[in-house]
Amino acid sequence: MKNWQKAGLAASALAGAMWMAAPVAASAGEVAAGTQTAGNDASRVSVRGAADLGRQTLPPNDGWAAYGGGTTGGAAATPDHVYVVHKRSELVKALENGSSTPKIIYVVGTIDANVDDHDQPLTDPEAYYAQGTGYSLESYLQAYDPATWGRDKVPSGDQEAARAQAEKNQAARVQFNVGSNTTIVGVGRDARIVGGNLVIGSNVENVIIRNIEFQDAIDYFPQWDPTDGDTGNWNSQFDNITIKGGSKDGSQKGASHIWIDHCTFDDGAHPDNEAPVYFGRPYEQHDGTVDITNGADYVTVSYSVFHDHDKTNLIGSTDKPTYDVNHLHVTFHHDLYYNIVQRMPRVRYGQVNVYNNLYIGAGEGSAYPLSYVFGVGVESAIYAQNNFFVLPHGFDPADLIHYWKGTAIHVEGSWVAQDGKMGPADLLALYNQKYPNQPLGSDVGWTPTLQTHVDPTVAVPALVLAKAGAGKVTSLAPQG
Repeated sequence: MKNWQKAGLAASALAGAMWMAAPVAASAGEVAAGTQTAGNDASRVSVRGAADLGRQTLPPNDGWAAYGGGTTGGAAATPDHVYVVHKRSELVKALENGSSTPKIIYVVGTIDANVDDHDQPLTDPEAYYAQGTGYSLESYLQAYDPATWGRDKVPSGDQEAARAQAEKNQAARVQFNVGSNTTIVGVGRDARIVGGNLVIGSNVENVIIRNIEFQDAIDYFPQWDPTDGDTGNWNSQFDNITIKGGSKDGSQKGASHIWIDHCTFDDGAHPDNEAPVYFGRPYEQHDGTVDITNGADYVTVSYSVFHDHDKTNLIGSTDKPTYDVNHLHVTFHHDLYYNIVQRMPRVRYGQVNVYNNLYIGAGEGSAYPLSYVFGVGVESAIYAQNNFFVLPHGFDPADLIHYWKGTAIHVEGSWVAQDGKMGPADLLALYNQKYPNQPLGSDVGWTPTLQTHVDPTVAVPALVLAKAGAGKVTSLAPQG
């Protein structure tokens, strides 16, 4: 049983709600009931109750990705643009250099991005990417030690240039550009992409990604920035999925009409609590899971699981109105967030509908202690409905909302379970009572209309624990 499923059982006990227990057990039973075998021929994969997800399209009204003509991905692909992939080299080929030709890609088993040209795992990825650059972590730490470099300027010079080149070398290996009219689906219950970063960039539209677990998009070359915050921070480059693309002059349009469904995202083999500490700050090697920036638009993220991660969903990457005004329309619904620290989501500018999600927070002393859920950034317009929060002892529900220079957030139908009790909670009123010097209004200037169904809050834990995440819907590979 996965950690987040165990968390579901714990949440059931914490809330004292017997109606949660049966669906959690049923979801675990669904996983156990599936049978599968996988070899070089993907047609050998057999999963009880599976269907072919490759031709499925986003249902009407299912979030912002349904706006306009909706999202169909590669459903129109001809047989010569349907691929079954087992390893990195096959995935690269199937993506067709980011072409817009309709295509369907079926992922079988685990694809490791940090491999050599023969798809063999790298024994020392840091050394592999750094070769020829002159970079070493020891030299980098020596060059930018705040005791000598100071804390008022970002690193520059030979070692920073070498670090940047090594990171660029890694990017060439682990980032995969996804073109328009593409569907990527996992086959069976164990499709994974480890260490990879799918990039949906400029002028790309109409992409579907479903039933895949994305693990550990690790950056082996974080940059030290002593000017980031009061004590500096290590910052990393790679997300699991990056949705971006707009340009300052408007010549490049941000990616649009993206549907991410029944996926799972986590830090995998490199949890943050095992990272070393340099210059008094954790050596952070992970960035986001799904980040949506630079004028991207019309995205739906549904029935997905985010667990064991820090900075999770960033919507808009700058306070300046450079790319994002009138863009960043995003929906998150029926998603599970477990052992997540922050950004669920953090929003600038966008109209973001967040409904029927389940949040299970960890306490202080854990690897991923809860900091906040909704980040209210510049000109953000979050409309949050019927979300359920399971909070650790001592966490103030007022801190589920965090001020990031925004002015308003609409929150309705929230329930909180904590210390053996559960019930409705007016999160905005609690926030405003605790932080009267940074008050937030409730009028965000819009009301969601693109929704299939908003479930009662009390039903959210059972529904999400039973249905969210990779492996809860399963796909066959194409036959014949």
